Amino acid sequence: MADMEKKPFDFMGLRKAASMLSFALVVASIALLAVRGLNLGMDFTGGTSVELEYVEAPNLDAIRGAMDGAGYEQFSVQNFGADTTVLIRMAEAGDDQLAREVTSLLREDGVELELISSEFVGSQVGEELKEDSGLGLLLALAVVLIYVGMRFQFKFGIAAVVPLVHDVIIVLGVFSLFQWTFDLTVLAALLAVIGYSLNDTIVVADRIRENFRKMRVGESWDIINASIHETITRTINTSGTTLVVLLALYLFGGEAINNFALALIIGVVVGTYSSIYVSANMLMVMGVSREDLLVPAKEGTGEEPESEEPPEWLNRM
Repeated sequence: MADMEKKPFDFMGLRKAASMLSFALVVASIALLAVRGLNLGMDFTGGTSVELEYVEAPNLDAIRGAMDGAGYEQFSVQNFGADTTVLIRMAEAGDDQLAREVTSLLREDGVELELISSEFVGSQVGEELKEDSGLGLLLALAVVLIYVGMRFQFKFGIAAVVPLVHDVIIVLGVFSLFQWTFDLTVLAALLAVIGYSLNDTIVVADRIRENFRKMRVGESWDIINASIHETITRTINTSGTTLVVLLALYLFGGEAINNFALALIIGVVVGTYSSIYVSANMLMVMGVSREDLLVPAKEGTGEEPESEEPPEWLNRM
């Protein structure tokens, strides 16, 4: 019987363990957010940014040491575009005088540099950004629910949105745990995670819908399991390729995009897992069935919707 189809791995057999893992991660993330909160960047809290142009590429650690020695506490130093351009961001409310003080401080050892620009973001602007970013995430999730509900079926809409909420909460929980800076670049990464995870979830959902219409043997468990089995290679290949690019960004992209790349790496890993287990689990919990997805026969014809023979392994179950 070497030519017979092999029974695929029982993904849904692990759904209870996956449910407990997801529940634990989400609860832990919410607890971390409640207790420790996020280390909000100056995009949200307000502060001063100073852009400097050096004649030669500076040592960023030396700049940080000089800032520490001068009594500045909350600041970040990173390259901005080129190796000779440095962006210093400080929590202090400042003006042009603060920028000149920082410039003078870094010139003390005879280093040649020029002040390019300085900007101040007030706390009120930061509060508005926090509110707008939260509304943006909620709007994205609402649009996803509407789109998937119209594209497939309402149960699929719920099963698409819940994994996205799951992914966002876990990414936020990791950032809260390690107190990595959460700024606008990380917010952009969260929106990208929503898009990536949604794409993966829709691929699986489309195959589930197709198999419910074609396979007339087997329970919902079997059909969802077969659908995951048929799409798992594509899912792994896509996620693996994406992770290679993101790791390159994290390792070689510089400090300016480190947190952006980190958020995406976590999001891709969690999103791949949730598109397989969280979404499918939701469909099982809501009791999706063949009747939800079969195309009704044309009136007056008495014809049954077209179907195909189930795979051999399913007939043997």
